Amino acid sequence: MFRHISGNRIKRTYREIDPEDVFLDSHNIPTFNTDQMEGHLERPLPSYFGYLVLITIFLVFSVFIGKLYSMQIKEADTYRELADKNHLKSTPIFAHRGTISDRKGEVLAWNDSAGGNHEIPERRYTKIPGFSNLLGYVSYPKKDVSGIFWQDTYIGRDGIEKAYNAILQGMTGEKIIAVNAAREIESENVIVDPIKGENIKLSIDGGVQAKLYERMQALSAKAGFTGGAAVIMDVHTGEILALASFPEYDNNLITNATSTEDRNRVAKDLVDKRGKFINRAISGLFTPGSTVKPFVAIAALMEDVITPEKQIYSSGALVIKNKYGGPDTVFKDWKAHGYVDMREALSVSSDEYFYQVGGGYQTQKGLGIEKIHTYATMFGFGTTTGIDLPNEKFGTIPSPEWKKKTFGEDWLVGNTYHTAIGQYGFQVTPLELTRAVASIANGGYLVTPHLFLSLDVGSSSIGLQEQDLRVIREGMREGVLTGTAKALNLSGVTIAAKSGTAELGITKQLVNSWISGYFPYENPRYAFVVIMEKGDRHNPYGAVFVMRETLEWMRDNTDYTK
Repeated sequence: MFRHISGNRIKRTYREIDPEDVFLDSHNIPTFNTDQMEGHLERPLPSYFGYLVLITIFLVFSVFIGKLYSMQIKEADTYRELADKNHLKSTPIFAHRGTISDRKGEVLAWNDSAGGNHEIPERRYTKIPGFSNLLGYVSYPKKDVSGIFWQDTYIGRDGIEKAYNAILQGMTGEKIIAVNAAREIESENVIVDPIKGENIKLSIDGGVQAKLYERMQALSAKAGFTGGAAVIMDVHTGEILALASFPEYDNNLITNATSTEDRNRVAKDLVDKRGKFINRAISGLFTPGSTVKPFVAIAALMEDVITPEKQIYSSGALVIKNKYGGPDTVFKDWKAHGYVDMREALSVSSDEYFYQVGGGYQTQKGLGIEKIHTYATMFGFGTTTGIDLPNEKFGTIPSPEWKKKTFGEDWLVGNTYHTAIGQYGFQVTPLELTRAVASIANGGYLVTPHLFLSLDVGSSSIGLQEQDLRVIREGMREGVLTGTAKALNLSGVTIAAKSGTAELGITKQLVNSWISGYFPYENPRYAFVVIMEKGDRHNPYGAVFVMRETLEWMRDNTDYTK
């Protein structure tokens, strides 16, 4: 407030005092915290500031409205499709896998919709022992943590399930599920129907298969064998009547294991030293022993190394004199047989006879390792048979090249002697040997073994002479009547056979026991091979008893032996 003096009057005028008009001194300064902006003077906002706020709000709302226009009108179809996809869920419909049955229609593998998971039908297998390695198992469709299937089909992992997976699995369907915000299903609509897999009928006779496995299992328990395998095959068509491997895993368990206990049992099977997951009939490699003698014999006939009637004296050992004065080399026979011709040598399984026709001795010329290798190859040894199963292996035919590569050593005549009786590095699978035996029975044809009953396969001639084959057949028949296979001299069925015992390891305390052959003798229909693995050499029981008991059952319960 200011006063103006005009005459005798004082005129008062009022206006705000500007800050700079106020004198401030240290005595009237309040105790402000200047670090916290106390004591600062506030100035009024400019009048245009309100307009700036309004303009900013208008621009923000304009952008928002523009985006709404774009989403709801301009790009409405695109966003509607995305929304529908969030609302609709596509899920697979799994087709029922085809069944697997034996030649008589007995179902061995099927799907069970009544299982614990209705979304994925469970795969079930017969619980009759002897079929796991043959049938195999499957892995189910699998989903990730979000519920999306990353494997949308069954996958066969072994056996027939793997070999014929494409036929058995069918085609997966698809359905659309409408889900609300609460993730509840509102409706379902099938857009692609599943197509059931095709059923497969095998050439296997389930009864014969089960009997073979049962007898192998019983003999293993009785005589201490660690494993075994058996094959019975039609000599003309290659149809497999039985193909068993002991011991086996549990295919129901490995397919449907859910609990910790189940998984532990599967893990235990996987590390079992006996190799439960090896199908010994097609993947087991074994020293064949004397079962190769019929093939060495026919090679000797075809190469004019010896006549069927010529006799060779078996003293119990063939002795090679050391020309340098050291100890002689002795190749033992399992017993002294005296004079034997080819038929008798096959019947009694004379090692000394086959040492001489294989490698030669004094005046008796021998085939030599190259010819032995050639004829072994001709009979299908050293190669796969082409059976319709996965993981088939093939054996080894010893040769100078093989020895050099394996041991870095030169070939010796003693190696030829041992090869001629199925020892040394000779290895075969039971199926390889079965096919070779079948060629003797059917007139000299290599057939292709198969398990799918409807499979059309061919055969190839290996050019054998009937007169030579007759000698071999007669020797094998004599082996059943009076020789090493006489345990198969059964009433009601005529059998020709060749046994074998293969010594294992350095100490030779363990052996593989073999029996091979065919029946009926007069009109051959089926070839067979049984091996029992790693038994005590002094054990009086061998593979021949597995086949004897199986053939007795077949004679009484089937018409295969007629």
